[in-house]
Amino acid sequence: MRSLPLPLALTARLTPVAVLACAGWVLTSGPESAAPAAQDRAVDRTGTQPATAPSSTAAPKTYTEAPAPCGSLAEETITSLVPGARTAGREIDSTDSSVRRTCSWNALKGYDYRWLDVSFEISDSDDEARRQYEQRIEEKSGGGAVPGVGDAAYSVVNLTTEGDQRTREAVVVVRAANALVVVTYNGSDFESQDAPGSDEMNRGAIKAAKEAAAAL
Repeated sequence: MRSLPLPLALTARLTPVAVLACAGWVLTSGPESAAPAAQDRAVDRTGTQPATAPSSTAAPKTYTEAPAPCGSLAEETITSLVPGARTAGREIDSTDSSVRRTCSWNALKGYDYRWLDVSFEISDSDDEARRQYEQRIEEKSGGGAVPGVGDAAYSVVNLTTEGDQRTREAVVVVRAANALVVVTYNGSDFESQDAPGSDEMNRGAIKAAKEAAAAL
């Protein structure tokens, strides 16, 4: 039986997510602040009452921490998408597991290889998650929207070739409030050196993304 080296193109691609901290203004009082200068005081149109300062309280976050990614998918989903894989998966080390967690499943069954990643990323606000989402889909242009998943979802499928070996990869990015769910699903056939079909990979990635988003 011939040796079946795994192509470098199937190595997990994990990108760290920068976590932005929210800063608030702190109002202090003291003897010297009891009489502010006239030019620093806001008044209403009558000139008799100081105007109310806008609140600086940050909006509460819908999601405060990333869920356990290896428990986000049903066992039957894992066995159907990654035949031969351990359903427990393997969680990837993270610099801050409260805001980013990723689980990976991969297996070679016969000559067919499959790799599946599910990643949760928690931002400080909905706006920050929206910016991250828009940046992701800009980087992976050529896909399309996935209706009915989270607040917004996008999928794209690409084919790569290393030597004579072809690999097809589907990526789905979901935004739900201040969280992102990113699913990466790829595969190769080492006997034919071809790749699975686009529809197969896209449907599998979307199925995993729907289940993972429901686990938030």
